Amino acid sequence: MRLRLRHETNYDYAEPARGAIQVLRLTPRNHATQFVRRWRVEIDADCRLERDEDAYGNITHIFSIDGPIERMRILVDGEVDTSASSGVVRGSLERFPLTYWTSETPLTAAGENLREFAADLSAQEGGDPFAFLHRLNTTIFENFSFLPGATDTATSAEDVFQHKKGVCQDFAQVFLAAARHLGIPARYVSGYFLRTDTERQEAGHAWAEAHIAGIGWVGFDPAHGLCSDERYIRLATGRDYLEAAPIRGSRLGGQGESLSVLVSLHEGREIKEQ
Repeated sequence: MRLRLRHETNYDYAEPARGAIQVLRLTPRNHATQFVRRWRVEIDADCRLERDEDAYGNITHIFSIDGPIERMRILVDGEVDTSASSGVVRGSLERFPLTYWTSETPLTAAGENLREFAADLSAQEGGDPFAFLHRLNTTIFENFSFLPGATDTATSAEDVFQHKKGVCQDFAQVFLAAARHLGIPARYVSGYFLRTDTERQEAGHAWAEAHIAGIGWVGFDPAHGLCSDERYIRLATGRDYLEAAPIRGSRLGGQGESLSVLVSLHEGREIKEQ
């Protein structure tokens, strides 16, 4: 499948910012089922994009801007060929042992209720890790409400589990917390998902990957109850949202910030610039 992407992020400030620095994880890598045909990242400001890699091997771009900044746009435009693999991720860059991916973070620490939930699901599947992960994926999808604005980037998996509502990043972190509690290596993935109900989205997407002995890394998307397939573009991985965030940074001043995001993801057609 050939996927064409345009991702535009606009910042507007009621009070001009005196400066800003951003780290972007908006460039995918090739692996066995993902080939990047073309990709560009642009900033409509007088700055230099410095390409680098983070500790996980995610491709990063870092830039800083001196103010005054009244408006800033980050534009991503690309084309990727993907293929189906039943969710199995092969040929990805791996820099850490599997045990590293069983470690908790503040966002993915499992409290008592989440631990009991994970143990109960595992017992229902006779302790089979693969069956447990599929049951976990389906259970989150069926029992949690997708509700934009119900959480923020500091909301933990335990808090999301208590309220049973959130967005894709929250569901992914609940999945990670439950899997890691049972000793299953699991990681957060940021990227894009080709939806069938619309070509325009207000954000990218997030899901999880878990490592299964004898199979390898498998992508699970609890926001849709699916395993990742050719409809997904995989951008970055980390132990939680903060480590794989597509855009993360800080600014000086800039009160009254407004943010707008438009993601256009299509199959096999050119995306016309607006």
